[in-house]
Amino acid sequence: MDQLLRALSDATRRRLLDRLRDQPGLTQTELAEGFAQSRQALSKHLAALEAVDLVVAVWRGREKLHYLNPVPLQALPARWVTTTAREHSAALAALQKALEGTP
Repeated sequence: MDQLLRALSDATRRRLLDRLRDQPGLTQTELAEGFAQSRQALSKHLAALEAVDLVVAVWRGREKLHYLNPVPLQALPARWVTTTAREHSAALAALQKALEGTP
């Protein structure tokens, strides 16, 4: 979880994920278009995203195509967002109580 959040904390990495969401299957050269960073810097960002499985690379001949893998992102809301109405009500009640206690 920590590595996933660390990977998402960088604005460049989030932009790369946005590009892959909108245009799946881009090569690194295609991904680099529009970025002011060097190819090596973007390669490090892609490696960080691949390390937490947010990006999956598939080889097609000599081309390495990159795809967004949204599965690891599903773990984020599950950690903090309650799943049942009872838990939801309890969380709202605790928040209201905390807010009423502040001057």
